Amino acid sequence: MEKKAKGTRKGYTTGACSAAAARAATLGLITGGVPEEIECELPNGQCVRFAVIEGECREGEYAHAVVIKDAGDDPDVTDKAPLTADVRLLSDCIGSVVLKGGAGVGIVTRQGLGLEVGGPAINPVPRRNIEHNVRAVGDFLLQRAGLEVSISVPGGEAMAKKTLNYRLGIIGGISILGTTGIVHPYSTAAFRASVIQGIEVAARQGQDTVVLTTGGRTEKFTMRELPELAPACFVQMGDFLKYALDTVVECGIRHVIIGGMIGKLTKIAQGETITHANRSEVDTGLLAEIAGDIGVPREVCDDIRNSEMARYASERMEALGMISEFYQALGRRVIRTLRVRYSDQFSLRILMCDFEGGKLAEVSGGDNHV
Repeated sequence: MEKKAKGTRKGYTTGACSAAAARAATLGLITGGVPEEIECELPNGQCVRFAVIEGECREGEYAHAVVIKDAGDDPDVTDKAPLTADVRLLSDCIGSVVLKGGAGVGIVTRQGLGLEVGGPAINPVPRRNIEHNVRAVGDFLLQRAGLEVSISVPGGEAMAKKTLNYRLGIIGGISILGTTGIVHPYSTAAFRASVIQGIEVAARQGQDTVVLTTGGRTEKFTMRELPELAPACFVQMGDFLKYALDTVVECGIRHVIIGGMIGKLTKIAQGETITHANRSEVDTGLLAEIAGDIGVPREVCDDIRNSEMARYASERMEALGMISEFYQALGRRVIRTLRVRYSDQFSLRILMCDFEGGKLAEVSGGDNHV
């Protein structure tokens, strides 16, 4: 058999695994024994068999089932998480499926996610899919009682500390997610979707400002500089400036702050809205031009133009004692470039830091502040 390329194996979402566990537990209530394997219908209509690693039934009133999440080759913090369903009969609500969140499932504390504040962080598609699978096997029970389905994730609170859930106002555990049921290995599409969602959440929470950063270091830098802003305002856009700003416009957000270092900022200044290293190179000629505009000697500008790294320009400016002037000029060029595409749809402010996260300059709407 032909071996699959490393890193391409698909997995299943927390939502799909929760639905499988809930279906297995419901079937256990009917038969008196939780099966060791269960077929579950995913939100995309695909039917998949899941192993059930743990099952328990008690007196026809309660059943418990656990499905281990397999994220495939996706580097997901919830890989191998024990998605657990506890299903019990409810005598006073015939025909109803009542979904609850247990230990390790986050609690929603802010508006903007399309979920009830104070309720479990189980997204709408997984909610529907869990109920669909419970009803698919539990019709006999539902004719005489209701069913309470509680989803829990032992260890979920610790997993959540490795996510950005707290930014969205989700505390105490992970989210139950998934729109198709399938986890694709980490991709640019997944990252792009997370950028868009982050901005949409900020808008739904009533924030009028988003801070777009290119990575972890720049995000920490901007958080130190802007402690007055809510965590939801900060969105790591990575290389996806275009999708971030287009979403800003769609959501009507009025103020945009971009935090970055010289490499990504140069790409933005040169008109690149997808700034991945594989998509475009840094235009060191542009950096040389900016240096020349602030009075840097021609021979230094030539050295910058002939180099391959943006960082070299920064190092030369620092040696000349012109680092602040240079970054102010770069920030103004970034704003000028972005204004061509986005005119006056939002205010712009650029925060620039060095490679250790120290502030170098700040430019706002053409006015510079150091």
